[in-house]
Amino acid sequence: MLTYIVRRLLLMFPTLIGITVVVFVVMAAAPGGISAQSLVDGMNLEPQAKKALEQYYNRMYGLDQPAPVQYLRWLNNVSPAGFTFDQDGAISGFSLFKGSELGTSFRYGRPVGDLIAERLPITLLLNILSIPIIYVIAIAVGVQAATRRGSRFDTGSGMVLLGLWSVPTMLAGVLMIGFFASEQFWRWFPTGGINRREALDMPFLPHWTVATDLLLLFLLAGLCAALMIWAALKLARHWRILLGAVLGGGLGVLMANGVSVVTFGPLHVVLMLLVAGVVGLVAASAFTGLRVGILGLLGMGVGIALAAGMAQGEFVRGFVLDRAWHLILPVLCLSYGGFAFLAKLTRSAVLENLLSDYARTARAKGVGERDVLWRHVFRNSLLPLITVSATLLPSLLAGSVIVETIFSIDGMGKLAVEAVQTRDRELVLSVTLISGVLTLVGYLLADLCYAIADPRVSYD
Repeated sequence: MLTYIVRRLLLMFPTLIGITVVVFVVMAAAPGGISAQSLVDGMNLEPQAKKALEQYYNRMYGLDQPAPVQYLRWLNNVSPAGFTFDQDGAISGFSLFKGSELGTSFRYGRPVGDLIAERLPITLLLNILSIPIIYVIAIAVGVQAATRRGSRFDTGSGMVLLGLWSVPTMLAGVLMIGFFASEQFWRWFPTGGINRREALDMPFLPHWTVATDLLLLFLLAGLCAALMIWAALKLARHWRILLGAVLGGGLGVLMANGVSVVTFGPLHVVLMLLVAGVVGLVAASAFTGLRVGILGLLGMGVGIALAAGMAQGEFVRGFVLDRAWHLILPVLCLSYGGFAFLAKLTRSAVLENLLSDYARTARAKGVGERDVLWRHVFRNSLLPLITVSATLLPSLLAGSVIVETIFSIDGMGKLAVEAVQTRDRELVLSVTLISGVLTLVGYLLADLCYAIADPRVSYD
């Protein structure tokens, strides 16, 4: 195993060189190429100023040299060992410990490493929040659909997941902003960014100015959530439907009040019936985890609303809650396609293994259905999920380009778009290099997870 890991790590270097070569060739072959003239075109400058700026770019980045020389120069800068240059740009020697640098951005005039150090944590935060959501929902829904093949839950979840997978991320982001961050509908969330300017001066954690208000919040939110969870587990099906319809109808009326100035009109009726129907269907679901989760969240929301209405002091959102408030829509936009696809894949994998010979043999030996599912079938069903997980991180990084642009988040995705638009060679190649490293590391981790999930897989 150790030999295989070392071999894969060594193969990363030629792979990364090949990736950056392809990107550089595409940039050089594009109309205008990578030249000082293409960078200063469109700038409203005097001819003398343009000429001086071109000379600066040529001297600073070697843009007047042939394309292969430009690439080798960038590769030499990135490599920790290579040639050193004097102030005039001439080779002064060779060093094994000259250090590595990603260059200076054309657009920002700052070191690329500093720009990436500022933007990369934001993109990683989005992905760290999205990946658990994707896998938890995908595994829960996929396993439930497989064990209840042909049921209404299987059919309904299949239709919903197919619909989610069919909606482009760009369209979903625009619709989320239009409906949930617009003055015309429900301004529940901000339109963009990751926090308000005022949040930088707030305390780190949210709190009330009166301590008893915080105690009241925990008490009411916990009590209402516990009551709803008890109802989801213990009440008969018809009572659960009634309770869900009442809660959904009230939520629909509140949503209509946020849009319409009319006290009670057609919009109130439509939203009341629609939301009541959806929550009622969830309450009637045979999927215990789904109805417990949804009804528990609704109960917690009711408790929070009651506590907010009874609070005597002022509520301070705090930095953490403000950041979470800004990230809800971007994370949802980044996650829905992933869990829609993985849930269908999980269903297919679990269903195939449930019908296999070893599962029937385990049942014949008297093993319980729950043990057959989670101790035998689920582990073998992980292999397709591990395969997809290798491409999940690259796809999320690609999705971050769209999400960060739509929601005006200054992350790696938005930085990549700006770099391409301004033909920033240093920045484009550096972003490509980092994305390539993350992708190759994801593939390596997936191969290692194969051996953990399936003892038959060996790399010795």
